[in-house]
Amino acid sequence: MDYVNIPTTVFTPMEYGCVGLSEETAMEKYGKDNIEVYHSFFTPLEFYLPDKDIGECYTKLICNKKDKDRVIGFHVFGPNAGEITQGYAVAIKMGATKKDFEGTVGIHPTVSEEIITTRITKRSGDDPKKTGC
Repeated sequence: MDYVNIPTTVFTPMEYGCVGLSEETAMEKYGKDNIEVYHSFFTPLEFYLPDKDIGECYTKLICNKKDKDRVIGFHVFGPNAGEITQGYAVAIKMGATKKDFEGTVGIHPTVSEEIITTRITKRSGDDPKKTGC
């Protein structure tokens, strides 16, 4: 058993899933200037149709800039986070980069698509809230 990058999910009414490093641990390990954090707040389509007022969902990718933007941390807060996290755990275990993620087609309209299309970095200071398609 390889105990590095074990995927984890918390099955609360709104699920949370993660694999790899937290943002804080990545910065401690690699240095703040060597980490790029991509993130997004979004509302899944499945909330719009029944007009659910549950709040926003969130996704975050933590990348090592010194290693071709290798994804070293993945976090998602939203519906089906467990199912989503399992798939991304394989990608991270295989050494996927942010470019690898961007080179795949996001399945529309899914929560997982939000991870593929996330382009806003924390460093930019831009608003990470997505609106519409």
